[in-house]
Amino acid sequence: MTSQLNVDTIVDKAGSGGTNVKIGNTSTYVSDGGAVTQNTVQGIAKAWGNVDGSGTSSLVDSFNMSGFTDNTTGDYTFTYSNSMTNNLYSVAGLSKQTSGAAGQNLRIDDDATVSNTINTGFIRVNTTDAANSAFADSDVVCVQICGDLA
Repeated sequence: MTSQLNVDTIVDKAGSGGTNVKIGNTSTYVSDGGAVTQNTVQGIAKAWGNVDGSGTSSLVDSFNMSGFTDNTTGDYTFTYSNSMTNNLYSVAGLSKQTSGAAGQNLRIDDDATVSNTINTGFIRVNTTDAANSAFADSDVVCVQICGDLA
């Protein structure tokens, strides 16, 4: 037998209005059409970061990011507050071209001299000029991380 709970507001035990709802890794939600279910925890981003990569680079806004490093021109490292389970997670990102540039590419760092560019604790990315593939700083560098937290 299934049951249903209909409420307008969930509050903490003290009745102060705030709440901390915890859901398990097996929690699911029903699709808009109601035909399928999806795992709620698997479907959310685990970290994201937005960086001003030009001039004195800085982390503008983020979630689950403890830091950011501007390694050199067009070479950035985003460090997670809470690590991923393994390095088999998904990374999506973008970069906005710097004024006057022909265009920019964002890629996961693939320099063979740098080990662990996809790491459980950080992701290292490069921005390059689309016209000549040379490393170039970007006005905006964004990454989004999906996968399993440790």
